[in-house]
Amino acid sequence: MPRFFIFAVMALLVGAMGSGGDPSPPSRVNPPSAADVDAAQSAPREAPEAAASVSLHVLPAMESAPEEFLWQARPVVIFADTAADPAFQLQLERLQARPEALLERDVVVITDADPSENSLWRQKLHPRGFSLVIIDKDGQVKQRKPQPWSVPEIAAAIDKFPLRREEIGRARLMP
Repeated sequence: MPRFFIFAVMALLVGAMGSGGDPSPPSRVNPPSAADVDAAQSAPREAPEAAASVSLHVLPAMESAPEEFLWQARPVVIFADTAADPAFQLQLERLQARPEALLERDVVVITDADPSENSLWRQKLHPRGFSLVIIDKDGQVKQRKPQPWSVPEIAAAIDKFPLRREEIGRARLMP
């Protein structure tokens, strides 16, 4: 085997390994002025509690009607035969733990864990046991699920709705 070939292969291997050290961070050509430093220090900062205080609108089924949300919000309706249903509790926990994606999609959560009240939601949607129903702003039922869903699953389902896709398209057009 020619020495040149071995030398070339070794040079490629060494070059591919890199320098082995961490590159130094780029230096700043223009250091911040005193005014920049003062502005950065005096800028209002959001308290961690304020970021965590984002809450989802959760309404009992008897306090709302489906027509109230037409063209305004996307109801996510959670049904169960009792509030003690583990699936019902798990679904509420999941929704309240990560509300940001749902708020961004104009979601309002409706809970109905008492079949004896026979709410308008129950009369319209006819659930059996635990049920998760996602309704679009036009009032059409888009998804029915017999088990709890995570917030990313719900958000992904909503993002496939035609009305949501229009909203996303309009948001891209706005400056």
